[in-house]
Amino acid sequence: MKQLFAVLLLILMTTPCLMAQKTKVSNPRQELSQARSSIKSGKYADAEKTLATLLKDSVNRTDKRIWLAYYDAVLGQYEQGNEKLYLKQKYDTAAFFAKALQLLTVAETYDSLTDDNRKKHSQLLNTIRPNIFNGGSFLLRKEKWTDAYRYYEAYIDCSRQPLFEAYQYDSLDTRLPEAAYWATYCGYKMQDAVLTLRYHKLALKDESKADFTLQFVAEARKWLKDDELYVKTMEEGFRRYPDFHYFFPRLLDAYTSMGQYEKALALADTALMLKPSSELFLFAKSTTLLRMERYAESIKYSERLIEVNPNLAEPYFNAGTAYVNIADRLADRKEKKLVKQAYQKACPYMEHYRKLMPNEKAKWAPVLYRIYLNLNMGKQFDEIDRLLKK
Repeated sequence: MKQLFAVLLLILMTTPCLMAQKTKVSNPRQELSQARSSIKSGKYADAEKTLATLLKDSVNRTDKRIWLAYYDAVLGQYEQGNEKLYLKQKYDTAAFFAKALQLLTVAETYDSLTDDNRKKHSQLLNTIRPNIFNGGSFLLRKEKWTDAYRYYEAYIDCSRQPLFEAYQYDSLDTRLPEAAYWATYCGYKMQDAVLTLRYHKLALKDESKADFTLQFVAEARKWLKDDELYVKTMEEGFRRYPDFHYFFPRLLDAYTSMGQYEKALALADTALMLKPSSELFLFAKSTTLLRMERYAESIKYSERLIEVNPNLAEPYFNAGTAYVNIADRLADRKEKKLVKQAYQKACPYMEHYRKLMPNEKAKWAPVLYRIYLNLNMGKQFDEIDRLLKK
């Protein structure tokens, strides 16, 4: 009996505490009614707050009545902001664009639940949609790449939304490729390979910026360490835009690093057909021929480049190096007279390179050391010897 009494006493003592801990159960219908009243009285922000709280409950997220009210609450705030901007009153431009994006998102969510108001909503949002693009541009100028990307992505995404199917954006919206380009650019600035590549095919339809698009795509392939697609993108870029600064040197470097000298040489030849006097293309051919141990041809193109621009240092180095390598090859055949002649021809090129590039001692000093040694130029040899010992 004592034990029973003790249990009963414990229950009586704890019951008030349990009752006190009960939380107020929300009434969605009542709160929705309150939000609608706020919307009618122009208190849109209050209505949005109430509705956002309701939507935190997963049970309410499929209630189209709540989403419709939410749409009205956000639309009211967007229109208020639009009016202030029209009247040139002080208003946060970023907040205005944010409401446009929020309104679009809410409308698309509502439309995924029911198409009851599709025509009405799509007609209004079709007129507002340009501000989604403008919002991206606004944030782009502020270098807010992540935020700007969201706007361009939302603008593009409208083309696949049932809400806008009557407008046939895929075929009729001429700004889609431009939006895709800026989304690609934002992804590139974020150094996010996935985002950079997401809309690149659509971006390439913007011919005015396709050269840069291919550059961004190539960089994304490089970040992903996809060497094959990186090279293919560079090849496409050079084929379409041979004068664009980005593709030629990097494609040449890619071929060279893979030991594909024939491809590198063919690339240089193609480039020279387009611009026979290009310093870059002439130097590329001279250097590639040097790597291929085709020394006489390398000297020929080095001399052509010197004729085009005698103030460039590297063709002198290439020519001097080629003659030294010819001397080595002749030395193996023990043709001493021809060896000396090769060193004699190398000497003025390498000395001129030294004159133009005095700080590049690591490049010219060892070569001049060999030249002076083989030509028995004692005074010059002693000077180089002292420099190397330092």
